[in-house]
Amino acid sequence: MGDDDSRLPPKGMLAEAAGKCFPVEVCKSAAGYYIGTRDEEGLPYSRESAEYWKKPEQAATALSTGRWTQRLQP
Repeated sequence: MGDDDSRLPPKGMLAEAAGKCFPVEVCKSAAGYYIGTRDEEGLPYSRESAEYWKKPEQAATALSTGRWTQRLQP
C-alpha cells in the first residue's frame, strides 16, 4: 500500500506556486490571525486565507474544518 497523504497537513497553494512546499498553519500579523505558511526559518512566507480572525482559536477552527477561503493571488 502507498502512503496516505490525507494525514499530512495541507500545503500552501500560493507558496507552491512560488516553488516552495510549506504546510499551512495559523499565523499572526498586525491585521489578525490568518492561515498561511512559514519558511524553513519559521518566518512568514505566504498568506493563504482571504480572511483574518481576531482569535487564534477561530483561525485554527477554520483550518481544521476547511471553512476558509483560499487566496488565488498574493
